[in-house]
Amino acid sequence: MSAAEGPLVVGVDSSTQSTKALVVDVATGEVVASGQAPHTVSAGAGRESDPRQWWEALSEALRQCGDAAREAAAVSVGGQQHGLVTLDGDGEPVRPALLWNDVRSAPQARRLTEELGGAKFWAERTGSVPAASFTVTKWAWLAENEPQALRAVKAVRLPHDYLTERLTGEGTTDRGDASGTGWWASGTEAYDAEILAHVGLDPALLPRVVRPGEVAGTVRDGHGLPFAKGTLVAAGTGDNAAAALGLGLRPGAPVLSLGTSGTVYAVSKRRPADPTGTVAGFADAHGDWLPLACTLNCTLAVDKVAALLGLDREAVEPATGVTLLPYLDGERTPNLPNASGVLHGLRHDTTAGQLLQAAYDGAVHSLLGALDLVLDEDADRSAPLLLIGGGARGRAWQETVRRLSGRPVQVPEAKELVALGAAAQAAGLLTGEDPAAVARRWNTTRGPVLEAVPRDDAALERIAGVLADAGGLLGG
Repeated sequence: MSAAEGPLVVGVDSSTQSTKALVVDVATGEVVASGQAPHTVSAGAGRESDPRQWWEALSEALRQCGDAAREAAAVSVGGQQHGLVTLDGDGEPVRPALLWNDVRSAPQARRLTEELGGAKFWAERTGSVPAASFTVTKWAWLAENEPQALRAVKAVRLPHDYLTERLTGEGTTDRGDASGTGWWASGTEAYDAEILAHVGLDPALLPRVVRPGEVAGTVRDGHGLPFAKGTLVAAGTGDNAAAALGLGLRPGAPVLSLGTSGTVYAVSKRRPADPTGTVAGFADAHGDWLPLACTLNCTLAVDKVAALLGLDREAVEPATGVTLLPYLDGERTPNLPNASGVLHGLRHDTTAGQLLQAAYDGAVHSLLGALDLVLDEDADRSAPLLLIGGGARGRAWQETVRRLSGRPVQVPEAKELVALGAAAQAAGLLTGEDPAAVARRWNTTRGPVLEAVPRDDAALERIAGVLADAGGLLGG
């Protein structure tokens, strides 16, 4: 570990499957120490995790960082969006958290949309139309299916809120993560009293929304982590907003993130309100907006197909006529929460490598279909796509995105952009800078640019045709 030139901060990424911690030099952006520990996600009817695992994983990740974590002057937590964390009067989980990719609340999403003015009402009020991933639908599911648990709830939090509160002892959130709940009004930037009343949620159970640049609190005694009492704690934010900070995004720059879920987003000065529900009108973490489209099935779905075929994930061959819609966990874009996968065009001479390429194509097609809706009208459609997330370094992912988008692709060398964004947010508390400006100073987008190749319109049309014809086969 090299000697730091400036103060140190810790950025945390508490994702679906693991928690990662980075200790970063504020002056240079150098990562001087890092750690990571896994979580367990249930594999039953829904997707759930015990929030206490996240804290244990954070403790282990910081332990791996060694002495560097003890020197940190500030910390911030980026976390998976939408998850419903319900706590009792002692701050202990009433039940496991319902995660973003738990789609059991699809019926509640449809019902809430219909009961409160339809899709246009929700888009204009909250920026987004409820989907099964959103927290408000999970609360409605809990009310219908586990009323006894509901009666025990004394606080409602998002995943990043839970970790921040255990650090500070104060219930806080930020506008970026709050905007993904479905009960935060994007026009007034406050909790929506009408929606909360409709779903029977007392606003007193919700955390205070911390303003961009505001200190959420300081580390309290008895936390069991290597931070000194009084260490500054930033507001934190959701994972996509944290990654946007980590990239130092300027308005209009498009991002395609390949993780457990796949997302396409860009910072915008305009408040989004898409009544089709394709684009979620999220806020970002520093005063602008983050229109975003998300797919449930991305790297995990493709890896599952590779495993079923007994192939390495890079063992692709050109998929000339076979189409695979890899909707293994339902889907959000398109909105088919009960969908299953569809394979079309299988022939005697179809190879395993072609099937695997078809899975890549199906996943990327869903994301690119929403890209034009995410970008403002005046955005540069020829600018490089910033490719991030766990799949970004895979050659098969890179080449599929290039071929189906027809755009150049830039792959930042920085590996943990959510944690880096959280670190930039923590650094902003110390320097007074906009966290996105901190990230630009750290040059986090540095990386190779892959030139554009001709767009494979035939593949795009084939996939769109299968999607249109699949109908009831998708089970959505």
